[in-house]
Amino acid sequence: MNVISRFFRIPEQSFFLFGPRGTGKSTWLRARLPDSLYLDLLEPALQRSLAARPERLRDSLSGSPDARTVVIDEVQRVPELLSVVHAVLEESSPPRFVLTGSSARKLRRGEVNLLGGRALHRTLHPFMASELPDFDLEQALRIGLVPLVVDASSPEHTLQAYASLYIDQEVRAEGLTRDVGAFARFLEAISFSHGGQLNLAAVARECEVTRKVVAAYVGILEDLLLAFRVPVFRKRAKRATVARDKFYLFDAGVFRSLRPTGPLDRPGDIDGQALEGLVAQHLRAWAAYSGEGSSVYYWRTRGGTEVDFVVYGRAGFHAFEVKNAGRVHSADLRGLRTFRTDYPEADVAVLYRGSERLNIDGIWCLPVEDFLLGMVPGQELLSQVRRTPAD
Repeated sequence: MNVISRFFRIPEQSFFLFGPRGTGKSTWLRARLPDSLYLDLLEPALQRSLAARPERLRDSLSGSPDARTVVIDEVQRVPELLSVVHAVLEESSPPRFVLTGSSARKLRRGEVNLLGGRALHRTLHPFMASELPDFDLEQALRIGLVPLVVDASSPEHTLQAYASLYIDQEVRAEGLTRDVGAFARFLEAISFSHGGQLNLAAVARECEVTRKVVAAYVGILEDLLLAFRVPVFRKRAKRATVARDKFYLFDAGVFRSLRPTGPLDRPGDIDGQALEGLVAQHLRAWAAYSGEGSSVYYWRTRGGTEVDFVVYGRAGFHAFEVKNAGRVHSADLRGLRTFRTDYPEADVAVLYRGSERLNIDGIWCLPVEDFLLGMVPGQELLSQVRRTPAD
């Protein structure tokens, strides 16, 4: 099987590797660490055995004394194993542990040993455009970039089953909510918030449940790594900004599979939400894989002036506006102009659906597909427009 190379770099020390189901953690680790001792807790017999007696992990280690790396896949299914792992790491010359998980809930909220800082925390994201040999923007907006879906023989059918897989295998199996049907209705309702400010009260009214229930459901999505928030950028603020975070489902294709459509929906609006989410997931992956301490924000004043994304950290200071249009109009630059007035240090750009690379009054206007293909972790986000033709 041909495994696509990823930008994620395996640390030398022990680490947790989190990522939503289907992002390829197991497949990629098996390919990159073929000589490791691999314990898959999705295997019922192994899960039952280690859940009954976590110390049996030592028997597995003794049975493979030459294995210098031990992979425990879906470790959240038997979180008690972490106490054994911790004890092993305290010994002389311990193996490197790679502890994967598609749900952080039990590890974050339970009284679980997180190894006292002896293991790094890393995340594997959906594919980035530049990881794929044949990236196609239209396809990415339609089916997303989850490896499970991209590699499927029938991507559309696999994508449609994805939400059900999480509801059945994660929400129901772990008993995260008593009313799985209500949670399924919530998934449809929350899809309308993708790319917008998160208003829990409004979603609660739509679902006919309490705000507290919606807050709990959003927490489940975040713990299952199916969604993330983008906070407001407030550093050295000169203007009053809004308070609410923006909300995104973790993948553009998953958003489309959950978003109900009908005669009153305008395809351009949904396409715009999908495009903005696609850029968001790329920026998050770039920041995570670069390891430069960069974070992703958005900026919106109380007067309504907004910039879709702000990326701030040691690797630079950038602001981006995303437009699902083939041409750039003067009004599209308004938010970036205002932002640059307050933050002249920032490099700013419009990402749009056209084919021309433009520079209007110092604001780059870049084809979004070219920008995504040019994103490489460890490289500056706008390095592609700073290269000379000789480069």
